[in-house]
Amino acid sequence: MFPLQKGDIDAIEKVQKRATKLVISLKKLPHKERLLQLNLHTFTLKYRRLRRDLIEVYKIIHDMYDRSVALELPRNVSSTRGNKYKLQKHSFHYNFRKFSFAARVVNVWNSLPDHVVDVNSLKQFETRLDKFWSNQDVMFDWTAEITGTGDRLEFKLETALESIV
Repeated sequence: MFPLQKGDIDAIEKVQKRATKLVISLKKLPHKERLLQLNLHTFTLKYRRLRRDLIEVYKIIHDMYDRSVALELPRNVSSTRGNKYKLQKHSFHYNFRKFSFAARVVNVWNSLPDHVVDVNSLKQFETRLDKFWSNQDVMFDWTAEITGTGDRLEFKLETALESIV
């Protein structure tokens, strides 16, 4: 269970940030540098939550769960933009629904390009998602937002080259 309120998230993120300052030789370095120097690939709570949510969406859409128990995520029939697994967006009036899994993932999932979501395995999806988001500030700064765009052209070229080799 992840915290929803900004104050709770800030408190948890500050504990991680403060803990890395306990290493005296790294105390003066920025938080991101401390994590890299300590070889801690501990990204922000926000980033880990988004990543985990998108992995779950991938599993649901690609029928990796029993359909009788899996959450149904309505697909968008319009395919003018976004990926071919685009989800339908709903509006919600109550906070309970606004912050639910189904509402939380739609915009981020729909912003991903086909070459990230249209893959054959979960491991390949995770690898491509990580690579696509590799320059996101939200990985190390919990106050940042996912931009969702990335450099799609550069990523597409790198992916094409990898498949040839």
